[in-house]
Amino acid sequence: MNRQRETGIYVAVAAIFTTLIVLLLRAGPRLETTALAAPATLATSPDFWATLRAGWHTPAALLLAQLLVILLAARLLGSLCRRVGQPAVVGEMAAGILLGPSLLGRVWPVGAAALFPPSSLDNIRVLSQMGLMLFMFAVGLDLDWRAIRGKARQAVVISHASILVPFTLGLGLAYGLYAEFAPAGVPFAAFGLFLGTAMSVTAFPVLARIVRERGLHTTPLGSLVLTCAAADDVTAWVILAAVIALVRAGSAGSTLGLVALTVAYAGLMVGVVRPLLARLGRPLTAGGKLRRAALPTFFLTLIASAFVAEAIGIHALFGAFLAGAIMPPDGRLRELLSGKVQDVAVLLLLPLFFVLAGLRTQLGLLNSAYLWGMCALITAVAVAGKLLGSALAARLVGIAWPDSLRIGVLMNTRGLMGIVILNIGYDLGILSPAIFTMMVVMALGTTCMTGPGLNLLARWPASETEAAAEKPASARI
Repeated sequence: MNRQRETGIYVAVAAIFTTLIVLLLRAGPRLETTALAAPATLATSPDFWATLRAGWHTPAALLLAQLLVILLAARLLGSLCRRVGQPAVVGEMAAGILLGPSLLGRVWPVGAAALFPPSSLDNIRVLSQMGLMLFMFAVGLDLDWRAIRGKARQAVVISHASILVPFTLGLGLAYGLYAEFAPAGVPFAAFGLFLGTAMSVTAFPVLARIVRERGLHTTPLGSLVLTCAAADDVTAWVILAAVIALVRAGSAGSTLGLVALTVAYAGLMVGVVRPLLARLGRPLTAGGKLRRAALPTFFLTLIASAFVAEAIGIHALFGAFLAGAIMPPDGRLRELLSGKVQDVAVLLLLPLFFVLAGLRTQLGLLNSAYLWGMCALITAVAVAGKLLGSALAARLVGIAWPDSLRIGVLMNTRGLMGIVILNIGYDLGILSPAIFTMMVVMALGTTCMTGPGLNLLARWPASETEAAAEKPASARI
């Protein structure tokens, strides 16, 4: 009985209000004037296909189509790279290059122009920058300061050698490339410092993934190389901030002022914000879950730090990296935050950055044996500086040759970090399209070398060195 009554009420209410809606729609046109009735509406448009084409070209529809194509290409090529023993990031970066003028623009120029019109690139650029900031925040979170302190002597020697040697070689190479490849009006110092920085960086996230996939993270070698890469990242980003300050400031006086502001900002973050975040109360519940009130505070710190870094003249990415590095030292907290950030940054927004880099990478510019020879020379100098510099420094601090060479091979991984630095140089107008393309090929090539290099060295038995055997518990990652 109740069910029949409820059904009757429903039918009556629906009938009454449907009748009222129909009457109002019939009476409404009497209010229309000739001026209002004149324009054609969507319902009276004679061209249905024109309406569909207009819907495809709306900014929202175009961005969603771009996201769909980008994510599918990144996942497909990333999976293929995993199957052949390469990091997924290599495939994701390759997807960006293939969707750019190097392949899609050549094979199907009309489709490439429709999918990535110049007017839409600003939207991709903004979203990719947000993804990069989240990613750099996660890189800062993944740093283990206790491990760096525990392995300070060896890690600092190896890390700084792995920066100074390729940086110096890159600067020397820039001396030979400057006249032919530097954009007009760019000072040699800016050109040379950016090439040196791009050659000296190590991709800590990619390296950490390779170390874990190969089961090295529980070994003394894995612990040491992760510590070296973390120290390398910190040093490289400090150098990059100084180089950007030099480029943007222009004069020596302005550069000194900008450096002073940068030092004051970093001191404020480390000396004031870091202890304040630690005193805000326990951010984790008894069950190890993140308290809801803590999450907005951490992300506001990220946004504020990135804003200040961008406002004072260094890059917002440095601010995001520093914000992650000063988060409370609780390992569970950092792991939870890093997981939340990477779910959005790595899976959704970061592929946009790869495509933006791919649209700038024009392999067609390398249209002669001479240019490809210059690209090979850049790659050879980069490998010699990073791999040999790291390996020789490791040997000098008492590590046996097999492990020293493994450290050199791993530290030679540039991956995404190298691409990030190159894109900053491109945005600042310091790198021409040709030299940018050569350096991107170098970054991809050195990353692809890591897996085969480790496989080759696997035939050489590792030797436990006294330095590795004395690994302290605080250095475990």
